[in-house]
Amino acid sequence: MGSMEMTEKPHAVCIPYPAQGHINPMLKLSKLLHSKGFHITFVNTEYNHRRLLKTGGPHSLDGLPDFRFETIPDGLPPTDTDVTQDIPALCQSTSKTCLPHFRDLLYKLNDPVLSNGPPVTCIVSDGVMSFTHKAAEEFGVPEVLFWTTSACGLLAYTKYKDLVEKGLVPLKDASYLTNGYLETTIDWIQGMENIRFKDLPSFIKTTDPNDLMVNFILQETEAALKASAIILNTFDAFEKPVLDSLSSFLPPIYTLGPLQLLVNQVSDERLKSMHSNLWKEESQCIDWLDTKQPNSVLYVNFGSITVMTPKQLEEFAWGLANSGNDFLWIIRPDLVVGESAMLPPEFVTETEGRGILANWCPQEKVLTHEAIAGFLTHSGWNSTLESVCGGVPVICWPFFAEQQTNCWFSCGEWGIGMEIDNNVRREEVERQVRELMEGEKGKEMKTKVVDWKEKAVDAAGPGGSSYLNLDKLVTDVLLSK
Repeated sequence: MGSMEMTEKPHAVCIPYPAQGHINPMLKLSKLLHSKGFHITFVNTEYNHRRLLKTGGPHSLDGLPDFRFETIPDGLPPTDTDVTQDIPALCQSTSKTCLPHFRDLLYKLNDPVLSNGPPVTCIVSDGVMSFTHKAAEEFGVPEVLFWTTSACGLLAYTKYKDLVEKGLVPLKDASYLTNGYLETTIDWIQGMENIRFKDLPSFIKTTDPNDLMVNFILQETEAALKASAIILNTFDAFEKPVLDSLSSFLPPIYTLGPLQLLVNQVSDERLKSMHSNLWKEESQCIDWLDTKQPNSVLYVNFGSITVMTPKQLEEFAWGLANSGNDFLWIIRPDLVVGESAMLPPEFVTETEGRGILANWCPQEKVLTHEAIAGFLTHSGWNSTLESVCGGVPVICWPFFAEQQTNCWFSCGEWGIGMEIDNNVRREEVERQVRELMEGEKGKEMKTKVVDWKEKAVDAAGPGGSSYLNLDKLVTDVLLSK
């Protein structure tokens, strides 16, 4: 029996936070670990598991003998709607109710009768699912936290504690949201000097001392200190000052980004077909782009969570129409608050032939398509990195969480973007789109982003920082006893 044990595969249980922007990078990381010889168990919530089966087909999550999908309940009341769940409710419910279900799953995976896989040897958990730490301790295995944010987003979250202690959060009253206070610069965060209050992750814009999200972030950033290691989907050259700042007080950080560039090197065909889309991708977007000139199309997508008012939707629509440029616009069925996203019929007539609308699309393919010249984005981290990988400059309209921080870095530090005012007006949309597509500033941003793209390719290529970090993570942390 002795020699048998030596040959058993290491077994990583990977558990993302149950939202699209967290599931996608965790699936990529899982594929990388699988390519390094790990048996994988990927844990979705029951709600998202059903949504994934609906978009991917009944067998899309059958997995492989050594890459399996399991589920746990999210603790929220059951529903059949096809939308992203309420974020504060989901944060509260996962941190309060998921641990016993997760523990039961680990017992099942370790039971040779119930599971014909090797015993669990490590846990790779989303940074905001840190309840898993208790289970890792109980089973005596290392737990690494994968924060799917940018490094700058994580750094800003870790400063919530200081903001509260300094009496800056919660805001004294609602007038602080409009009296210019949000423009105040904060000069004491090493790695993001002179960031404005409003560029910090948006949950601090609260007057409630018991704010759910502020307390959740305080709890999760505190928990980060206990992990065996922290994984970030970024690359050293891109966020160096921020990473230095984080490294001074967090467990060892392994930068493994952009994950998509590492995953592209995995040759296992069976893994290529594993997707994690909660909405059905419409491939005709790519066919349409194939008919367009290089660098002629603006791609517009506000991600999986952003919602807007009917008025904001209309302002974006007319700004795009009046810019005269071709565009591909992704409008999720639940993009508009409380109603279906309806565009003015005149807009549809006006833009016929030069605009295409779809519910969802294969974004990585779109951003690497030569027809794409720019990206109007909510500045989510996955979108920002995918834009860099495509060498595509951005117009940022951040919605919530650390999107504001990503936007501040995109426009300033990285020089790849410009910001659109939250209170969106068609004239400004038109002006910025023209500037991006035809102007001097657009050219500068394009040069910058292509430069970052080359650095990203270097980081993920053989001998690059992210490429080497993946091996280090495996040997130093995940396989350590």
